[in-house]
Amino acid sequence: MPFAQAVRGRAPGGREQQMVLRQDLPPQRSGAADRTPVAEPGPPPEAAPRALAPARLLPWLARLGVPAAAFAVFQTLLGILPQNLAGEAARYCVAATAGAGVGTVVWLAAALLRARAAAASAVPPPAPAPAPVPAPAGSLPELVDGTYQALRRGLTVIEVPGRGPLTGWPHSLAESEPPVHPTAFGTAYGLHLLLDIAPCDGRIRAGEVAETLWRLRLPGGGWAARSQGSGARPEVSAIVLGALARAGADPRLLEAEIRSCEVLWDPDHDASGLANTYVVTNVLRGLLRAAPGAAALGGLREVLVNGATADPARDHHRCWGAALATGHGNPAPSAVHTARAVVALDRAARVLGEDERQRAVREEGLRWLLTGPAAPGGGASDLLNCQEEVRRPVQEDPLHQELLSVRHFAAAWVARALMTDGARQVAAEEVGLPVWEAQLTAAVARVHGMQQGGVWRWDDGPMGHPVWMAYQGLSVLRRYALMVYRP
Repeated sequence: MPFAQAVRGRAPGGREQQMVLRQDLPPQRSGAADRTPVAEPGPPPEAAPRALAPARLLPWLARLGVPAAAFAVFQTLLGILPQNLAGEAARYCVAATAGAGVGTVVWLAAALLRARAAAASAVPPPAPAPAPVPAPAGSLPELVDGTYQALRRGLTVIEVPGRGPLTGWPHSLAESEPPVHPTAFGTAYGLHLLLDIAPCDGRIRAGEVAETLWRLRLPGGGWAARSQGSGARPEVSAIVLGALARAGADPRLLEAEIRSCEVLWDPDHDASGLANTYVVTNVLRGLLRAAPGAAALGGLREVLVNGATADPARDHHRCWGAALATGHGNPAPSAVHTARAVVALDRAARVLGEDERQRAVREEGLRWLLTGPAAPGGGASDLLNCQEEVRRPVQEDPLHQELLSVRHFAAAWVARALMTDGARQVAAEEVGLPVWEAQLTAAVARVHGMQQGGVWRWDDGPMGHPVWMAYQGLSVLRRYALMVYRP
């Protein structure tokens, strides 16, 4: 029977009424069933004397006051002492002595109460348990969370006939509605960004993204950007291979793919591309991640070192422009290209080592950046974003040219160059550490200022939130936070 029905009955006339359930307990017995029941204890008699607890006696005595208590005892004893107690003087003496003793006790009781009250007021109330402190607005953890949410919103998951399911990103985080085809370039940088964030959940699985990069591989091997032709390009292939290596791809698959792409790193195969600073630095950084023992690395570094040019405007320090000095383009000094070259040469030095000439060229690139106007008081021309076009003849039709539009996040590259291992030492020997700190702080501040909620914005168009820009911006802020942290 349900509980609600079990506690409800009906009156004899059929009217439903609430029943009161009582439980009568049998009287408590001290032994066997045939013994006399023990009476239940009742309340104590009204006249039963109570012992006065010390905790109640002290306030009672204190309220009497010292003179009043002493006089009361004196008068009481004087009235009850016998008249023949060695004369009237002895009777008064005993009463006075008792009164003085009681007065002393009362005084001590009052002093004790005052001491307890003072001690209680001096003890501060217990502090409440500290609540978890939320991340302050604009903090790095909050920014990282915003970047991850943007990656989730921009993720494209589609089924492509002949390639299977693809999980990745197009060029921009703002291109996800309606779902568009993931690109090799956007997905590679999205994978880099995901590995940097290292989220605690599996809503974006790095393995699925890495598998998508393999499915985006061109039939002849390698990868290309969306705006390029059907042939693989070295700068995109190296970036993808570097992302796959970071994600833990099978080294045997990577080695086989690198062998199939070896012709891409040959300047004779892509003379116009490998005469460009952007292309060479991309290839060098990507191969250092994917194949640090590749034979092509030494030659690529020499191409970059030989492509530096002296700048009379900055103490003839060597630097880099959009085109390498060994090519036929414009080698006009550029802060973003110099920073890209310094970062690539710094990574090569850590993996391959370097000789005196290579180190001198790398350090001159740092000196060129440190003598620039990137400090807050001297302008920020080195930190302005810029754009270039990389032109190549189309492989299938040399009479036509392939055009790749490249945008450079200048502040991020300058900050990364100023945070390389040798930058601080070069600054201490040349311009001084305050100049280095001022330029680095200005570059990092500009990087931080170009994001909102963890999303970096180039402009407000559909291509205005590039995935690569989010990766570069977040990696700079993470590196800077680690560099300035002191335990």
